[in-house]
Amino acid sequence: MGQDQLIVALDVPNAIEGMRLVERLGDEVSFYKIGLGMLTGGGLALANELKQELGKRVFLDMKLFDIGATVENAVRGLAQFDLDFLTVHGDPNVVRAAKQGASGSDLKILAVTILTSLDRSDLDAAMIRDGDIADLVTERAGRAFEAGADGVIASPQEAARIRALPEATGRLIVTPGVRPAGAALGDQKRVATPAQAIADGADHIVVGRPIWSVNDPAAAARAVQAEISST
Repeated sequence: MGQDQLIVALDVPNAIEGMRLVERLGDEVSFYKIGLGMLTGGGLALANELKQELGKRVFLDMKLFDIGATVENAVRGLAQFDLDFLTVHGDPNVVRAAKQGASGSDLKILAVTILTSLDRSDLDAAMIRDGDIADLVTERAGRAFEAGADGVIASPQEAARIRALPEATGRLIVTPGVRPAGAALGDQKRVATPAQAIADGADHIVVGRPIWSVNDPAAAARAVQAEISST
């Protein structure tokens, strides 16, 4: 998988800044994530340009959640862009609808388990049932796989447990909440280093702020690649 294991999150306001960052990173990065924050700033146009013009891989992080017919239609429309990954909420009915919408394309549907910015107190405030977060994430991942998800989004701290699930065979684990050694945590609460995330079973790691916010993003990307290679 090599260089593709690092996915850089383009968490910048618009496509112009996103393309500027991509140009600074050059050949160091081959896989990018575009999320909701850039959707109104030309995110889909940038995704198409990265894929069709620059030959990059693209992960569209939309975290879709709606009734089945709406999710299916939305995914069918997005699948026309020939992108690589798309996130939806991990509820089985949402996953099944998304897979139906993606049929006939190479788009991989990744199910969100529990956001890496949340801890148990956040789940209590949202009235999510009692239980250890790692247990809940693992259970949601298993149910998403059973519903047909090509992979899941989960914290590095749960990657090993998810990888051990029988249903996880041949499926992807993508981990945000990855912080290189010495980097600030920002708004993430369940984190690990790149090397630890890969060692624990992640196929891809997502890194944003520690790369795009520094003076030399290309050097930061090389450092993350070196950490991954250390495994």
